[in-house]
Amino acid sequence: MPRNKKISVSITEELDRTMKDAVERGEYGSSSEVVRDALRRWHQNREREKLEIQHIRQLVQEGIDSGPGTYKTIDEIKKAAQARL
Repeated sequence: MPRNKKISVSITEELDRTMKDAVERGEYGSSSEVVRDALRRWHQNREREKLEIQHIRQLVQEGIDSGPGTYKTIDEIKKAAQARL
């Protein structure tokens, strides 16, 4: 089991109230649990964002690798779309 490290963090009064309310409602056992949960979610979001960026880069590369498009101007795209209607 990893060792816990004690740190000091300053938060606003509003966040302090929100955290204490969550503990009082029984959503968390302590303020430390609230902070740990927030940090876990922050970390998960960062990891998800990294995967999303990687996926977007892959899609951009696939587009580049597919070669030039069929249309050269926005007017050509509009004309083709109108012809489909």
